[in-house]
Amino acid sequence: MARSSLFLFCVFLLSFAHYSAALIIPSGLDASENAQELTLEEFKRAVSAPYVFTAFTSVSESNLYVYTSQDGTNFSLLKGPTYTPPSGLIRDPSIILHSDGKYYIAYTTNWTGTNFAIASSSDLVTWTLIATVSTASSVITPVNTWAPEFFKDPKTGKINIIVSLSTGSYGPFLPYVFTATDNTLKNWSGPVVMSGISNAGLGYIDTFPVYFNNQYHIFTKAETNGKKTIEHAVASSLTGPYTFVQTGNFAGWGQAEGPCITVLPNGKFRLYADGFNSGKYIYSDSSDLYTWSAYQTLPNGLSGFVRHGTVLKQ
Repeated sequence: MARSSLFLFCVFLLSFAHYSAALIIPSGLDASENAQELTLEEFKRAVSAPYVFTAFTSVSESNLYVYTSQDGTNFSLLKGPTYTPPSGLIRDPSIILHSDGKYYIAYTTNWTGTNFAIASSSDLVTWTLIATVSTASSVITPVNTWAPEFFKDPKTGKINIIVSLSTGSYGPFLPYVFTATDNTLKNWSGPVVMSGISNAGLGYIDTFPVYFNNQYHIFTKAETNGKKTIEHAVASSLTGPYTFVQTGNFAGWGQAEGPCITVLPNGKFRLYADGFNSGKYIYSDSSDLYTWSAYQTLPNGLSGFVRHGTVLKQ
């Protein structure tokens, strides 16, 4: 072998070894000096896109659709339908990427009932039902169990699910907190009511929490007196008591439900919501969770097709 060829071959071997090692970086090792190296969390991801959107659709309550995006605006279909549960529905799917490297969705299983379900996947395509979580307890025996929403509390590190439970047929609703008791996400304590929220009329559904500036913010849909608008409340504890700081159609979103919030590449917050009656899926941006841009509709055929889901920033 010529010297030049031998030199190139050695360079190739060294480069390959360096790249292979980058895939198995131990936890806690800082690999930020080389942008080509993958961190441990990146290696766990099923897709490189930073945003993953899980939703059901206007044509089916029983099929999961998964989309990905580089910018939080333009989403492409990864797979859909990608999961049909063994029984029941799959409305309102909320997604997290867990510390075990798997993705988990929590979802509504039926219009009426006393449980929600959790499924997991390592690739966002093949999903397995892992738990059906009962919401009945000495605290409440609900008629409706809707919109379970994952929330990892940055203060405690605990994984929670906020779920809307009713004491009558389709209301009144209040949000309740369930907390994972182990890392399998199969076992949960609760429910604990989120206090300070009125259940007058039909109450509140679709509660989404955000922790910002040492406060818990929730965005939740008011069902009372036919308002059907997303309102904003704050508290110093996840379970409250909450004080409403913005009510009614304060941001100009109109009648909307299923809010979820993520962070954009520019650091701003983005709220997505299902405009159910309008047939639109909307988004709106904010720097402080109080002042919001005029809403726009999701492009690429999603608006009018996807329904209540969650956008995860990986």
